[in-house]
Amino acid sequence: MTAAVTGRRAPRRPLPTAPAWWADVAGALAALSLLVVAALWAADRGVQELLAGAATGLTSLGRLAGLVSADLMLIQVVLMARVPLLERRFGQDRIARWHRLAGFTSFHLLLAHVLLTVLGYAGTARRGVPAEAANLVLTYPGMLLATAALALLTLVVVTSVRAARRRLRYESWHLLHLYAYLGVALALPHQLWTGADLLASPLARAYWWTVYLLALASVLVWRLGLPAWRSLRHRIEVAAVVAEAPGITSVWLRGRDLHRLPVRAGQFLLWRFLDGPGWSRAHPYSLSAPPQGNLLRITVKDLGDGSARVGALRPGTRVLIEGPYGRLTGQHWRGGGITLLACGVGLTPLLALLWELPYAPGEAVLVHRVRTADDLVFSAELDRLVAERGLVVHRLVGPRAVRPSWLPAYAEGLSDAEALRRLSPDVAGHDVFLCGPDGWVDAVRAATRAAGVPDAHVHHERFAW
Repeated sequence: MTAAVTGRRAPRRPLPTAPAWWADVAGALAALSLLVVAALWAADRGVQELLAGAATGLTSLGRLAGLVSADLMLIQVVLMARVPLLERRFGQDRIARWHRLAGFTSFHLLLAHVLLTVLGYAGTARRGVPAEAANLVLTYPGMLLATAALALLTLVVVTSVRAARRRLRYESWHLLHLYAYLGVALALPHQLWTGADLLASPLARAYWWTVYLLALASVLVWRLGLPAWRSLRHRIEVAAVVAEAPGITSVWLRGRDLHRLPVRAGQFLLWRFLDGPGWSRAHPYSLSAPPQGNLLRITVKDLGDGSARVGALRPGTRVLIEGPYGRLTGQHWRGGGITLLACGVGLTPLLALLWELPYAPGEAVLVHRVRTADDLVFSAELDRLVAERGLVVHRLVGPRAVRPSWLPAYAEGLSDAEALRRLSPDVAGHDVFLCGPDGWVDAVRAATRAAGVPDAHVHHERFAW
């Protein structure tokens, strides 16, 4: 199947893009929602109660913390619902950072809501804090469900801390992360039954029902409905499995009307292979070749999670998809020079771009950073690109440098920017495409800035989860 990858290819139709002003509108809507929440709290005597005394003030402040927490939680749900307008405008990397920031902020405000409310109620009732906490949980409507929601959200937040995430298999983390949806659902009865601010006025009820329904609709339509429709429509299955290197496997996939799937070289999809237990957990894999008629190719490194199963897939295995996602596409290329830097299996989306983009001989420079020679993949394809397209290839093989750097240890005598300029002398005027793990991408971005590349000309994809 590797022979199917050809040289210069006519790119697919341009992907739809969100207008530049959409970024301002999206940010304004998020900020407006928080202002509306604060205004509704103030309209329900929130400020007067804040100033009425210690106990009443603590309760009022706890209400505000809970309301803002709920609003941020719903913003977080929309951010990760994979709404196409958000995806196309901001990209997964930026959305994931906002999701993380909104999530941790919402959780800390939720803890503040619980603590302040218990302290305020205890002060008003002149009861001990533990006794008041038990009284709230056991006697107030919806509080048992809210307590369960807090426990689930705590589990999600704890396992989302970077140190904890590194210790978890991807499948375990992904499954635990889904409990956030259950946590949001379990918190709703508490707001409906005892949430004074939600029940305070027709305007408050209209606002909260609207934002909850919008969040639910975004998940049902974009996270569930569209992927189900595309999977049914295209009926994708495994066509062939090819070993590229030790622990690295390419999978060719065929389907119906794949030329109508709005995917471009450089993008990734979430894949579920219906080959047995564990099929329900999706894995993000980039295309490693441009879409070719009714064929797609992905390349996967065995990282010890569900990726290990890829090498054992059999032709004919059915596949479910979500996506495509990602902004690492040729639509950002301005024409002229281009420098591409990849770490390990991060080469895959950049290889697809190298086949697709119509650069002239000598205009494209690829730098591939790997730990060992066994990690080098697609040597034959890269040699073809060198011979047929005039690609310039640099392979950097060796253990990582001791200092924070994108270079191997043997190049520590050079600064990161100096090494980049040596490998790609005209990099300051190039479009730069990067793909690799978080720390490596950060190091390369610092080097591109020092080498004079404007941030607007640097496009990247991280494969951290």
